Amino acid sequence: MTTLLYRGHQYQQSHATGDKPGVQLVYRRNVYQARQANCQHTPVHLVYRGVGYTR
Repeated sequence: MTTLLYRGHQYQQSHATGDKPGVQLVYRRNVYQARQANCQHTPVHLVYRGVGYTR
């Protein structure tokens, strides 16, 4: 095992890394924009420190 250093203290890593394969993340602009356009946004009245506002 590799000895690691954090804020001046050495320690041994408690678990091995690399057991799971990496995941490729994909951004699909059209899907995201369609979901944003279709969501029903209802205004919510909130109060913060005695001041009300609508979000």
